[in-house]
Amino acid sequence: MAKNINGRRLSPEGSFKEQFPMFVMISPFIIFFLIFTVIPIISSIFLSFTSYDMISSPIFVGIDNYRRLITNDATFMVTVKNTFVFAVVAGPLGFLLSFILAWLVNEFTPNVRAVLSFMFYAPSLVGNAYFIWQVAFSGDSYGYINSLLLSLGIITEPIVWLKNATYLMPIIIVVQLWQSMGVSFLANISGLQNVSRDMYEAGAIDGIRNRWQELRYITLPSMSNMLLFSAVMQIQSSFSVSAIAVTLAGYPSKSNAVDTIVSLMQDMATVRYELGYASAIAVVLFIMMVTTRLIVGKVLSTVQK
Repeated sequence: MAKNINGRRLSPEGSFKEQFPMFVMISPFIIFFLIFTVIPIISSIFLSFTSYDMISSPIFVGIDNYRRLITNDATFMVTVKNTFVFAVVAGPLGFLLSFILAWLVNEFTPNVRAVLSFMFYAPSLVGNAYFIWQVAFSGDSYGYINSLLLSLGIITEPIVWLKNATYLMPIIIVVQLWQSMGVSFLANISGLQNVSRDMYEAGAIDGIRNRWQELRYITLPSMSNMLLFSAVMQIQSSFSVSAIAVTLAGYPSKSNAVDTIVSLMQDMATVRYELGYASAIAVVLFIMMVTTRLIVGKVLSTVQK
């Protein structure tokens, strides 16, 4: 049974009356969460067992869409591999770089820290900021990279970067890291700012003698929630890579080198109008992201103990 601030026991009715203003305050979020998150997830799960083209009524086909994904769609398996490469490389690397960057920037004075924070967060504010990379990796001699390499004598003719399967994956990973680090960086620097200075003073009294010990025993445990948030954001951005790859390399890319699950899902849904099949792809992606999120949560909790 709930208690009020005076320690008296309250009936469930009294407790609800006291908490009613809180429910009113959070109700807009709950409503939007249900409409734009829960209902779409449930709808996708239902449609994944149907054949649906947005014109005729859905036709129940059982697990045919999932069977087709696993056994008959070679492109899907390629996109799974590419997506895991992005997730395994760009995810942890982006998480680590954003934390290190935030840790270093946090040492500056407040004014300098504010300017640097804005500079590093700016790419996340502009959704299509990666278009500049099209100019940098342009396949003619006017592209920034080709122009630099030609002037240094490293190459003798321009490289068509975005049409060569060998270079596509490293390029997209670099651009993805640049684009996705902003939110994680901001979360990490916010977490660092909220660590109480008293804890560092207490740590010094208890025998902590250097910054690495402060990081291990004070900083990381104190900002565990922000670290988890940063990790989740990196997981989400790594698994949902699509716009960057499609914009820079087109769809399908050369030899499907950087085609992802999201790219395939969008193609099936918006070009071929196979909504049932696209929903099955979405469900598989959702399961992958949730599983990875649980694994990352376990790893972070283990590391912080």
